[in-house]
Amino acid sequence: MLMRTDPFRELDRLAQQFFTGPGTWSRPTPMPMDAYRAGDEFVVEFDLPGVTADAIELDVERNVLTVKAERRPHRTEEVQVQLSERPLGVFSRQLFLGDSLDTDRIRADYDSGVLTLRIPIAEKAKPRKITIGQTGGAPKEINA
Repeated sequence: MLMRTDPFRELDRLAQQFFTGPGTWSRPTPMPMDAYRAGDEFVVEFDLPGVTADAIELDVERNVLTVKAERRPHRTEEVQVQLSERPLGVFSRQLFLGDSLDTDRIRADYDSGVLTLRIPIAEKAKPRKITIGQTGGAPKEINA
């Protein structure tokens, strides 16, 4: 049998169940994430342990990326729960993507409870050379 020694954690859990239980209004729980740039793409990783791939939704509308996932209980009705700390239900996160990202070519992979999104940098946002014409001479290139 598992034992707990923190009475305040139990009060927090009970309050969360009361305010987010069935039939009540509840806010989706945010999911932890890391984001970084790797070369010509932006990478975002979300921790979603215990979530199946078919329970994940990705939507892009304008420049807003929405990630929703649902962790469902795996136990049957015949069990008697002794301790329940892992949150169940809907998890959600919205990211506002800049115009410099190519939202039409987002790739998503899910492995070992980590959802990885790879968003390419748009061609129009990459550095490029601009040729400057000169009267009476050869064109000159500069970096933009």
